[in-house]
Amino acid sequence: MASAKQLLTEVRDTQSAFSGPELLRLSNSQDAARLTELLESKQILSVSDDYREQLLELFQITHPSIVYSPDFQEKFLNYITELEKEAPLEEHGVWAYFPWNHSVSHILEENDFHKVRTARNKNLITEAEQDKFYNSTFGFAGLSVGSNIIIAIVLSGGARKMKIVDNDILSLSNTNRIVTSVECLGLRKTEMIGRQIYAINPYTQIEFIHDWLHEDNIENFFEGLDIMVEEIDAFHIKYLAREQCRKRKIPLIMATDNGDNGMIDVERYDLDQTIPAFHGRIGEVDYDKLKGLQKFEIGKLITSYVGAENVTERMRGSLLELGKTLVSWPQLGNAALLNAAAMSYVARKILNGEPVYDNRITLSLDALCIPEHTSEEETNRRKETAKEFSQEYKI
Repeated sequence: MASAKQLLTEVRDTQSAFSGPELLRLSNSQDAARLTELLESKQILSVSDDYREQLLELFQITHPSIVYSPDFQEKFLNYITELEKEAPLEEHGVWAYFPWNHSVSHILEENDFHKVRTARNKNLITEAEQDKFYNSTFGFAGLSVGSNIIIAIVLSGGARKMKIVDNDILSLSNTNRIVTSVECLGLRKTEMIGRQIYAINPYTQIEFIHDWLHEDNIENFFEGLDIMVEEIDAFHIKYLAREQCRKRKIPLIMATDNGDNGMIDVERYDLDQTIPAFHGRIGEVDYDKLKGLQKFEIGKLITSYVGAENVTERMRGSLLELGKTLVSWPQLGNAALLNAAAMSYVARKILNGEPVYDNRITLSLDALCIPEHTSEEETNRRKETAKEFSQEYKI
């Protein structure tokens, strides 16, 4: 009898490369045969079918004036009866098969699916705004904070088409700030986030680049983008990303954690191709100057970019412990989620031509929640400690 170790190894070695869900329609004979094959071979272990409930929601939002009328239920049943005259409900809509968890879900066709899924956004987001947000092509590079940003955007009904680039593997220490599960440990972060995106919207069209962004693939990556979400660690690649945005007139947005707080940097290369990279916050730089920076040097450059006066005191103290009692700079999950919500908002506003600061947006829970945080005395004290930190950290 094979041991548990042998069997685990066999399963691990036979796992296929990641791909999105299969979208199958029982009204199509080939799709019906494929679904039968999956069921008979026990590749489907879980079935979700609340299609009738989805139809009810669709009928409600397309007939809002009769939802509270006494004969609403009768009219809905008549609607179902007419659909069943065309074909059984099983043959309507789409069966989305998710191979990574061996499940299948019966869902509405894309237009109706999107209409129902975003119905509660109205009219906080208008239909025209929602369409623009959904049909814009997003680029995402970096999946630590970036993964949370993607989820916030997809939850809000954005990004039907996207390109995602990252070559990192999900590790246990990542799970303090990435919404995921232990079953994804050891997976590429691209696969981890792909599973989550498709679980929310199986109709999403994603181009995955399981690699770092670099000189050889950056031209293709930026082709066709409407907006860029940049969360890369390497500053020389950050620089190249900005040069691509400048060249193609693509707006770029970036989020940075700062203790419990965050900040959003907006660079509107779609409006002004003359703005300096990083809004000039790290001086005049080029690719060669930035290439080859080591981790500690990157940390110092990020701190300079954020500004010592903006770095929280606990973050400053932590940065001074790198290589002593800490392995890497700290990041918090609540800050990642705060940044993600703000980035989704900013992206939607930009894509819909609404005014957004073309610079830095500070998100400070400390300023909002801590008494006296913004007082003159406390502000001056932080300035003095920031000067001391700058000298000790040598920035």
